[in-house]
Amino acid sequence: MIRILIADDHPVVRAGIRALLDGEPDLEVVGEAAGADEAVALASASGPDLVLMDLQFADGPRGVEATRRIRALPSAPHVLVLTNYDTDTDILSAIEAGASGYLLKDAPPDELVAAVRAAAAGESALAPVIASRLMERMRSPQVTLSVRELEVLELVAEGASNAEIGARLHIADATVKSHLVHIFTKLGVASRTAAVNAARSQGMLR
Repeated sequence: MIRILIADDHPVVRAGIRALLDGEPDLEVVGEAAGADEAVALASASGPDLVLMDLQFADGPRGVEATRRIRALPSAPHVLVLTNYDTDTDILSAIEAGASGYLLKDAPPDELVAAVRAAAAGESALAPVIASRLMERMRSPQVTLSVRELEVLELVAEGASNAEIGARLHIADATVKSHLVHIFTKLGVASRTAAVNAARSQGMLR
Protein backbone atom coordinates (compact mmCIF):
# COMPACT_ATOMS: atom_id res chain seq x y z
CA MET A 1 0.00 0.00 0.00
CA ILE A 2 1.35 3.44 -0.96
CA ARG A 3 0.62 5.98 1.78
CA ILE A 4 0.12 9.53 0.50
CA LEU A 5 0.04 13.00 2.06
CA ILE A 6 -1.70 15.75 0.05
CA ALA A 7 -0.34 19.30 0.48
CA ASP A 8 -2.56 21.94 -1.13
CA ASP A 9 -4.29 25.01 0.28
CA HIS A 10 -7.55 24.49 -1.64
CA PRO A 11 -9.99 22.15 0.18
CA VAL A 12 -11.86 21.31 -3.04
CA VAL A 13 -8.62 20.29 -4.75
CA ARG A 14 -7.61 18.11 -1.79
CA ALA A 15 -11.04 16.46 -1.74
CA GLY A 16 -10.90 15.73 -5.46
CA ILE A 17 -7.42 14.23 -5.28
CA ARG A 18 -8.36 12.17 -2.21
CA ALA A 19 -11.44 10.78 -3.96
CA LEU A 20 -9.38 9.83 -7.01
CA LEU A 21 -6.53 8.18 -5.10
CA ASP A 22 -8.67 6.41 -2.49
CA GLY A 23 -10.45 4.70 -5.37
CA GLU A 24 -7.25 2.81 -6.21
CA PRO A 25 -6.67 -0.47 -4.32
CA ASP A 26 -2.96 0.16 -3.71
CA LEU A 27 -3.18 3.86 -2.73
CA GLU A 28 -4.19 5.38 0.61
CA VAL A 29 -4.38 9.07 1.57
CA VAL A 30 -3.13 9.30 5.16
CA GLY A 31 -3.24 13.08 5.62
CA GLU A 32 -3.90 16.53 4.20
CA ALA A 33 -1.96 19.75 4.73
CA ALA A 34 -3.16 23.25 3.88
CA GLY A 35 0.25 24.93 4.25
CA ALA A 36 3.95 24.33 3.74
CA ASP A 37 4.89 24.10 7.43
CA GLU A 38 1.96 21.75 8.11
CA ALA A 39 3.09 19.55 5.21
CA VAL A 40 6.57 19.20 6.71
CA ALA A 41 5.16 18.47 10.17
CA LEU A 42 2.72 15.83 8.90
CA ALA A 43 5.36 14.24 6.67
CA SER A 44 7.56 13.87 9.73
CA ALA A 45 4.78 12.60 12.00
CA SER A 46 2.79 10.26 9.75
CA GLY A 47 5.62 8.80 7.65
CA PRO A 48 3.93 8.72 4.23
CA ASP A 49 5.60 7.11 1.24
CA LEU A 50 4.83 10.10 -0.96
CA VAL A 51 3.88 13.76 -0.57
CA LEU A 52 1.81 15.39 -3.33
CA MET A 53 3.07 18.97 -3.12
CA ASP A 54 1.64 22.17 -4.53
CA LEU A 55 4.13 25.02 -5.02
CA GLN A 56 1.96 28.00 -4.10
CA PHE A 57 0.21 28.32 -0.74
CA ALA A 58 -1.88 31.10 0.78
CA ASP A 59 1.03 31.99 3.07
CA GLY A 60 3.43 32.33 0.12
CA PRO A 61 5.20 30.27 -2.56
CA ARG A 62 6.89 27.87 -0.16
CA GLY A 63 6.33 24.50 -1.79
CA VAL A 64 9.96 24.27 -2.93
CA GLU A 65 11.25 24.98 0.57
CA ALA A 66 8.80 22.43 2.05
CA THR A 67 10.04 19.87 -0.50
CA ARG A 68 13.64 20.51 0.51
CA ARG A 69 12.82 20.10 4.21
CA ILE A 70 10.78 16.95 3.64
CA ARG A 71 13.55 15.35 1.59
CA ALA A 72 15.97 16.07 4.46
CA LEU A 73 13.86 14.09 6.95
CA PRO A 74 15.02 10.68 8.22
CA SER A 75 13.44 7.99 5.99
CA ALA A 76 12.27 10.85 3.78
CA PRO A 77 9.19 10.29 1.64
CA HIS A 78 9.36 11.01 -2.06
CA VAL A 79 7.76 14.24 -3.28
CA LEU A 80 5.64 14.64 -6.41
CA VAL A 81 4.88 18.25 -7.33
CA LEU A 82 1.32 18.89 -8.54
CA THR A 83 0.85 22.52 -9.50
CA ASN A 84 -0.47 25.03 -12.04
CA TYR A 85 2.94 26.55 -12.73
CA ASP A 86 5.37 25.47 -15.44
CA THR A 87 8.08 28.13 -15.58
CA ASP A 88 11.78 27.26 -15.62
CA THR A 89 12.08 28.71 -12.12
CA ASP A 90 9.37 26.46 -10.70
CA ILE A 91 10.47 23.29 -12.47
CA LEU A 92 14.21 23.56 -11.84
CA SER A 93 13.83 24.74 -8.25
CA ALA A 94 11.49 21.84 -7.40
CA ILE A 95 13.76 19.24 -8.97
CA GLU A 96 16.84 20.74 -7.30
CA ALA A 97 14.96 20.58 -3.96
CA GLY A 98 14.55 16.84 -4.42
CA ALA A 99 11.16 16.34 -6.09
CA SER A 100 10.91 13.00 -7.90
CA GLY A 101 8.28 14.26 -10.31
CA TYR A 102 6.43 17.27 -11.61
CA LEU A 103 2.84 17.27 -12.88
CA LEU A 104 0.42 20.03 -13.83
CA LYS A 105 -3.06 20.07 -12.34
CA ASP A 106 -4.69 19.68 -15.74
CA ALA A 107 -3.12 16.21 -16.08
CA PRO A 108 -5.57 13.36 -16.82
CA PRO A 109 -6.49 11.29 -13.73
CA ASP A 110 -4.78 8.15 -15.03
CA GLU A 111 -1.58 10.15 -15.59
CA LEU A 112 -1.66 11.37 -11.98
CA VAL A 113 -2.23 7.86 -10.62
CA ALA A 114 0.63 6.49 -12.73
CA ALA A 115 2.91 9.33 -11.62
CA VAL A 116 2.09 8.66 -7.95
CA ARG A 117 3.08 5.01 -8.31
CA ALA A 118 6.26 5.88 -10.21
CA ALA A 119 7.36 8.63 -7.80
CA ALA A 120 6.64 6.44 -4.76
CA ALA A 121 8.93 3.82 -6.28
CA GLY A 122 11.69 6.41 -6.58
CA GLU A 123 11.33 6.78 -10.34
CA SER A 124 11.20 10.05 -12.25
CA ALA A 125 7.64 11.14 -12.97
CA LEU A 126 7.52 14.16 -15.24
CA ALA A 127 4.50 15.35 -17.19
CA PRO A 128 5.23 15.04 -20.94
CA VAL A 129 5.14 18.82 -21.37
CA ILE A 130 7.61 19.23 -18.48
CA ALA A 131 9.96 16.55 -19.82
CA SER A 132 9.89 18.22 -23.24
CA ARG A 133 10.59 21.58 -21.64
CA LEU A 134 13.64 20.23 -19.82
CA MET A 135 14.96 18.46 -22.92
CA GLU A 136 14.51 21.62 -24.96
CA ARG A 137 16.37 23.60 -22.32
CA MET A 138 19.26 21.13 -22.42
CA ARG A 139 19.47 21.00 -26.22
CA SER A 140 18.78 24.62 -27.08
CA PRO A 141 21.56 27.18 -27.35
CA GLN A 142 19.17 29.85 -26.11
CA VAL A 143 19.89 31.84 -22.97
CA THR A 144 19.65 29.85 -19.75
CA LEU A 145 19.89 31.10 -16.19
CA SER A 146 21.07 29.03 -13.26
CA VAL A 147 18.61 28.03 -10.54
CA ARG A 148 20.08 30.65 -8.20
CA GLU A 149 19.88 33.34 -10.89
CA LEU A 150 16.24 32.43 -11.49
CA GLU A 151 15.54 32.67 -7.75
CA VAL A 152 17.14 36.12 -7.64
CA LEU A 153 15.20 37.30 -10.69
CA GLU A 154 11.93 35.96 -9.28
CA LEU A 155 12.44 38.10 -6.17
CA VAL A 156 13.33 41.08 -8.37
CA ALA A 157 9.99 40.53 -10.13
CA GLU A 158 8.28 40.66 -6.74
CA GLY A 159 9.85 44.09 -6.16
CA ALA A 160 12.45 43.03 -3.61
CA SER A 161 15.54 45.17 -3.06
CA ASN A 162 19.05 43.73 -3.14
CA ALA A 163 19.11 43.68 0.66
CA GLU A 164 15.76 41.87 0.80
CA ILE A 165 16.90 39.35 -1.81
CA GLY A 166 20.07 38.69 0.18
CA ALA A 167 18.07 38.15 3.37
CA ARG A 168 15.58 35.82 1.67
CA LEU A 169 18.26 33.70 -0.01
CA HIS A 170 20.82 33.98 2.82
CA ILE A 171 23.51 35.46 0.57
CA ALA A 172 25.60 38.63 0.77
CA ASP A 173 24.57 41.86 -0.92
CA ALA A 174 27.66 41.66 -3.12
CA THR A 175 26.61 38.19 -4.24
CA VAL A 176 23.17 39.49 -5.20
CA LYS A 177 24.81 42.22 -7.29
CA SER A 178 27.05 39.65 -8.95
CA HIS A 179 24.06 37.49 -9.86
CA LEU A 180 22.28 40.52 -11.31
CA VAL A 181 25.30 41.40 -13.45
CA HIS A 182 25.34 37.85 -14.84
CA ILE A 183 21.57 37.95 -15.43
CA PHE A 184 21.75 41.28 -17.26
CA THR A 185 24.63 40.03 -19.40
CA LYS A 186 22.95 36.76 -20.33
CA LEU A 187 19.64 38.43 -21.19
CA GLY A 188 21.28 41.38 -22.95
CA VAL A 189 19.50 44.00 -20.83
CA ALA A 190 20.52 46.94 -18.69
CA SER A 191 17.81 47.16 -16.04
CA ARG A 192 15.87 45.07 -13.53
CA THR A 193 12.57 45.74 -15.31
CA ALA A 194 13.98 44.74 -18.68
CA ALA A 195 15.43 41.56 -17.18
CA VAL A 196 12.06 40.56 -15.70
CA ASN A 197 10.26 41.28 -18.98
CA ALA A 198 12.81 39.31 -21.00
CA ALA A 199 12.63 36.34 -18.63
CA ARG A 200 8.83 36.30 -18.72
CA SER A 201 8.77 36.44 -22.50
CA GLN A 202 11.01 33.36 -22.60
CA GLY A 203 8.93 31.40 -20.10
CA MET A 204 11.49 31.58 -17.31
CA LEU A 205 9.24 33.42 -14.86
CA ARG A 206 5.53 33.44 -14.14
